[in-house]
Amino acid sequence: MGSTDKETQVDSFFSNKTAKIFVAGHRGLVGSAIVRKLEEVGFTNLVLKTHQELDLTRQTDVEAFFALEKPHFVILSAAKVGGIHANNTYPADFIGINLQIQTNVIDASYRNGVKKLIFLGSSCIYPKFAPQPIQEDALLTGPLEPTNEWYAVAKIAGIKMCQAYRLQYGWDAISGMPTNLYGPNDNFHPQNSHVLPALIRRFHEAKVSDAKEVVVWGTGSPLREFLHVDDLADAVVFLMNKYSGLGHVNVGSGKEVTIKELAELVKEVVGFQGDLVWDSTKPDGTPRKLMDSSKLANLGWAPKISLRDGLVDSYKWYLENVKQ
Repeated sequence: MGSTDKETQVDSFFSNKTAKIFVAGHRGLVGSAIVRKLEEVGFTNLVLKTHQELDLTRQTDVEAFFALEKPHFVILSAAKVGGIHANNTYPADFIGINLQIQTNVIDASYRNGVKKLIFLGSSCIYPKFAPQPIQEDALLTGPLEPTNEWYAVAKIAGIKMCQAYRLQYGWDAISGMPTNLYGPNDNFHPQNSHVLPALIRRFHEAKVSDAKEVVVWGTGSPLREFLHVDDLADAVVFLMNKYSGLGHVNVGSGKEVTIKELAELVKEVVGFQGDLVWDSTKPDGTPRKLMDSSKLANLGWAPKISLRDGLVDSYKWYLENVKQ
């Protein structure tokens, strides 16, 4: 696509703030942040449906919804998500439900004249031993991490489906792949939350109970990348406005922290005064997982929220919204 094509895209997304935008999965961590961002920049016609109102796994229901609503734009952030334990326990759900949601929404969007769609995936689409930092072209170059391959295969299919509809129909479907996300509406469940919300909860509970120490698994040496979900939402709006291409786009902060640095920062933000103890008999997981987001940076986007500020924001949300 030439630059003129991209210029028309720029005009089309921001030129009409009353354009109807369907945000699929608007109650989740990602979807809720996207809704906040769209409202902040002045969009006034968002179509939002709860799972009870519209089950995206039911093809006939999705087709009827699109035929009735005829949205101009679609942001597909709805997905069945979970940690390692959930992926191992419910592999059929993770591949089946995600394939159903994506297939139904992408196909109905195309058939009902949606101007542009963005599909959101996850960094777990990449091979387990992909060279670091992980570039977009590492996709499908090696075996996946076995603990979440069901989810990863579904997400890869979503990327490929967007590409296929672009190739066959010339339809403007794009994909964004975020790194590890955190922020308001995160999952703070004691058993199946991800590392950052799990640490916030554990340090908070230790503070409240006057515990002497908090024990964290591993050595603290693995490197991880985190992006505040409001930065992701900003990137999604940026991509809807600026990007129209076949390849998917990594969305990361470009900054790594060790799990040890992360735990110490969470400890400080929460205000836990006890000791932080490392249980090195427990596994560390992948030593490093960083995405190369230079493609997005070259388009002109950069994250704005520092990890410290983001943690302060997340802890505040936790205190106000999670039952203590």
